[in-house]
Amino acid sequence: MTMDATRYENGSISYPGHPRGPGGSNPAETIDLSEYTAEVITWTTSTATPPGVREPNHLAIVEFDVDGESVRAIGQLTTGDVETGDTVQPVHVDELREPGAGIREPESQDWDGYRFEPV
Repeated sequence: MTMDATRYENGSISYPGHPRGPGGSNPAETIDLSEYTAEVITWTTSTATPPGVREPNHLAIVEFDVDGESVRAIGQLTTGDVETGDTVQPVHVDELREPGAGIREPESQDWDGYRFEPV
């Protein structure tokens, strides 16, 4: 599994990718962010989580540096033991939430994804 960001014809990068980039720029390539580390910009802990989401749920906004371009992402952390400025890496997990706990049919979507783990 990859954590795909999109680089556009104008050189900008976004995560997640979109059909059109800034100024209507077309997608040019995908970049697997799971091969990079990122810096924690800010983080928080949620203690009132939706059904099936772990409690407490540690979340962060992180910033990747990809060839001099800044790419930000939000996601779960593997631990609450993190500070602003820490370096993290994406790690794949099979279930970001418990598939049977919500109102959606478990087979209707993928439940895996990435959490950020301190390096």
